[in-house]
Parts: sequence; structure tokens; C-alpha cells
Amino acid sequence: MSALPQDWSALCALIFVLGLKHGFDADHLATIDGLARWNLRRNPGLARYCGALFSVGHGAVVVAIALVVSTLAQEWQVPLWLASFGAWTTILFLAVLGVANIRAVLACDPAMVHQPVGLKGRFLGRLAQASSPVMVALVGALFAISFDTISQTALFALTASQEGGWLHALVLGFLFMAGMLVTDGANGLWISRLMLRADQLTRVASRVMSLVVGGVSLLVACLAGLRLALPSMEAWSAGREWIFGAAVIGIIALSFLTALQLTGGALKGETR
Repeated sequence: MSALPQDWSALCALIFVLGLKHGFDADHLATIDGLARWNLRRNPGLARYCGALFSVGHGAVVVAIALVVSTLAQEWQVPLWLASFGAWTTILFLAVLGVANIRAVLACDPAMVHQPVGLKGRFLGRLAQASSPVMVALVGALFAISFDTISQTALFALTASQEGGWLHALVLGFLFMAGMLVTDGANGLWISRLMLRADQLTRVASRVMSLVVGGVSLLVACLAGLRLALPSMEAWSAGREWIFGAAVIGIIALSFLTALQLTGGALKGETR
């Protein structure tokens, strides 16, 4: 996100796509997985909504950051190092999460349903066992307090404020949250459905998603690193950010639908 489109409609589309892609972050998937599993036993009615509540809490912080940054934009100039440092931080996390998820799938007992690997969730302790809507949203909000999220939000908020002030930044913040709501909400629904089953297809489906998320994390990290390291790559990819984002979303969504088809097809066969 070192360069954002100046056209308002293109900027809105890009931010929504970034929100969709952000919802597929391995840390998001792992934490929503854990919250859904925990509540499926203790509060089944909440389990399917864990993803949506998580993204609402996460998005609320993003919107607040966008509003604050755009309000202060007239008196504060973003440091030149902020965008690049935030980008390298994101690349590092993506690479670590990608390797961790692929290794976890390969090391997982074939008889077990695999759970995605996250990093932030490990520091939340008992908060990751939230069993009320407010607490689930709070977990999502805590996930937004990270340098990569803050730097990305600050960048698009500053771009929007230059175009039309705080109201434009607020709109972009809500678009980012809407994108996360789509992907995280769908993931929460799928996990709660998946955990109701315990057969071979369920174990295969969980591995399909984890392997794809791990592989895509590494791919995105490599592409982002090349953009920062090679000026020719940066020039070639300029203006194509939404295409790359849509491709990532398409790959993960296809694997998601494939896994859903596996479990859904077997479920229909059992009910006949």
C-alpha cells in the first residue's frame, strides 16, 4: 500500500478489497476458529456469529484510527518511513504465519481436525475464550492495535483526508470493516458448521483451508517484498493493487467453497 489511487471510486474499491483480504489473515482465522470452538460447547447460539462480532470490534478500532488521523492531518505529516516500515512488518508476519501454518498441517495427527496457527491469539490468554458478544468484539478490537493495521489505516486515512476531509476517511474505514465482515463472518459460520462434524471429510476440509492460507501468506509476502526491493516491480504493479487483492481473495474463497462442498455434500448424503 505504498501508493494509493487518487480516484475516489478506485480508492473505495481498493479499501474494500483490502478489508476482504485482511479478513483472511491467518491470525484472524486462527482466533475466530478458537472462539467458535470454545462457544460451540458453552454457548452454541453465539458460535456462528463469532467471526462477525470479531470483525465489528476490529473494524471499530480501524474506523476510530481513520477518524483521528484524518482530523489531525492538517497539523501532522506522516513520516516517510511509516509506510515502508509498516509494509516490512506485514511481510514478516505473513511469512512467519505462512510457514507456521504449513508446518502445523504437516505435523498434525491425521485423525485430528486441524486448527489454523495464529500469533496474536497466543498473547490474549483467557480472552480467547470469550463467551459473550461484547467480549468477542473486544478480542477483535485488541487485534487491531498492531503496527501493521495502524500504519495501513493511517495511510488510507491521510489519502482520503487530502481528497475530502474526515468524512471521506470515515467512509473508507467503514468500507474496510465491511470487507472484513464478509470474510470473517463467513469463516465463523463455516467453522461452527465444521465442528458439528467429525468425519474424514471434515479433517480434509480443515487441512485444505490451512494449507491454502499458509501458501497464500507466503506468496503475498514474496510479492510485497519484491515490490519494495525492485523499482521495476513497483512500477509494473502500480495501479494493479486491487487485482492482486482480488486474486488472493479468489484463491482462498475457492478453497473455502471446495472445503464447504466437501462437508456439505457429505452432510446431505447422511441425511438421506
